[in-house]
Amino acid sequence: MLILAPMQGLTELLFRRAFERAFPGAFDYAVSPFISLTHGNLKDAEKKIDDVLPERNSGSMRVVPQILGHEVGEFVDLANRLYDLGYEEVNWNIGCPMRRVAGKHRGSGILPYPEEVRAVLEGVVPAIRPQLSVKMRLGYRSANEIDSIVPILNDYPLANVTIHPRIGKQMYSGTPDLTRFAEVLPKLKHRVIYNGDICSLYDYERIRRMFPKVKDVMIGRGVLYNPLLPIEIRRAQPEGLDGVNGVYGVNGFEGWRVGGLEGAVGTASEFIVSMMEGIMELDVSREAKMRKMKEYWCLFGKAVGGSEERKRRVLHADRLEEVLALILEMTK
Repeated sequence: MLILAPMQGLTELLFRRAFERAFPGAFDYAVSPFISLTHGNLKDAEKKIDDVLPERNSGSMRVVPQILGHEVGEFVDLANRLYDLGYEEVNWNIGCPMRRVAGKHRGSGILPYPEEVRAVLEGVVPAIRPQLSVKMRLGYRSANEIDSIVPILNDYPLANVTIHPRIGKQMYSGTPDLTRFAEVLPKLKHRVIYNGDICSLYDYERIRRMFPKVKDVMIGRGVLYNPLLPIEIRRAQPEGLDGVNGVYGVNGFEGWRVGGLEGAVGTASEFIVSMMEGIMELDVSREAKMRKMKEYWCLFGKAVGGSEERKRRVLHADRLEEVLALILEMTK
């Protein structure tokens, strides 16, 4: 399977809907940006489930909601609330590297404390109705921290475990530790999903060659740098990729409105334009819309032709209409 990674503020509903409209079936499903159990307050978390409300996700790709937090009671309440909305799986985020999160033993910050991981699983797994999956890193301070976590995960009936082979302290710097990933992989009894630095077809094929037992790959920033990446991956697999959407081989793209990758560039441009138009419709201030356009442009700009000087003009523009006009001009 190809899975869209959760990226806070980026792969939210706006992105998922526009992407599915442009490239239906490119991803088998998405894991949503996390819903935080801020200060253990479920009421605060409830405000954040708008992104995964089924009625709003019509036309979007299938979603697995992600939860961030270690408060067992609130976790159970939220997971069961999501089940009532139709979600049969929720994902526990124990991989977020942000310091303000990790400092509270949330995200990857809980990994140095295996007894806390067990306490959460012990309280949550028997009490929730949806299946639980986990997304994690190798550790927070050390890549050896995962060694104490794996036996704990093996004690519970998890849907799957996604591993980003970095430590939290790294954030996104350096490179994934594939040696440690290789050592950990056979010790986990669950289905393992690989996540980390899949930014090209070469990256994808390298991981599949190195870890042939890993059938599922999660892609994050790579699809922001190149929206056509999942299409390129699927086209390169003549035997097809088994997933919830069926099997896609070379002939599986007839409904994608593209005859070849070169011809698909126009569709990628349409996707970017659709994103910008979606931002314009958000119920936020003009300043917030402009900031969001620029944030996406820092990533999408890599997929758009033209000079770097023209691309930088977007970031230097100080009026919303100018930012939008420049982006539309460069994505024609």
